[in-house]
Amino acid sequence: EEEADDDDAEGSGVRVTPALLKATTGEFSLDSILLLRLRGRGIAHLGCLADCSNLEWLDLSGNSIAALTPLATLRCLAVLNLAQNRVASVAPLRGCRNLRQLNLAGNRLRSLRHLRYLQDLPHLESLRLRDPLGNLGNPLCASPAYRAALATMLPGLKAIDGQRVAGRGSELFRLCRELDAVLDGASGPAGPVAQPQPWVEAGFWEARPGGSSVVLEEATRQLGLALRECRELGRRADEVIGQARRGLGYRQQQQGNYGF
Repeated sequence: EEEADDDDAEGSGVRVTPALLKATTGEFSLDSILLLRLRGRGIAHLGCLADCSNLEWLDLSGNSIAALTPLATLRCLAVLNLAQNRVASVAPLRGCRNLRQLNLAGNRLRSLRHLRYLQDLPHLESLRLRDPLGNLGNPLCASPAYRAALATMLPGLKAIDGQRVAGRGSELFRLCRELDAVLDGASGPAGPVAQPQPWVEAGFWEARPGGSSVVLEEATRQLGLALRECRELGRRADEVIGQARRGLGYRQQQQGNYGF
């Protein structure tokens, strides 16, 4: 039913043709195309894109694409950008068995149910449904718990919306979220967020008595030299900034205010 809705959703717009692909890439054979950028071309129909059988990297962002059927045969496709289109179903993407990175921000996905086909993709590790910088999202992003539910549905994901949820760096994102929650006074589903605990034991930073150390004395001396150099650089910078301000003030008095 969803695939039929996609087919019916195709409206007027540019169709991908062999001529368009050859003019864009300079390749004479469609199966020779490995990387394809068709961003912001007013494309509504993917046309002959299925003939690019060896395509590995595809950018279709900023178009009017609703039906993804031609993508189902692209077994080599690893990176796919469909941001800012009209996609409401990703069913055809279950055929892209090598897909690793998928951007669906700014589309019409209303429920996590519409993403269940992505469970057939064993290598998918990055999925974007929302892009705050581009003010792009999907209707399902209105639920504050969609990321947690998505991580449960697709446990192989390492990044959701550009944030690490598994693998290297995920702990940093978790700590940042907890810190933001504490600063905002937010409460989670299990109650108030626990206050962060010190990373070191009490008294860790206090000076300990002991004999003199040549290494410590030299390090202290080097630190003092560095601090003096920083203060001198700061003083020189203040002088240069002051001179520049005085010069600009003089020129404005001589020339008057600028009009635009």
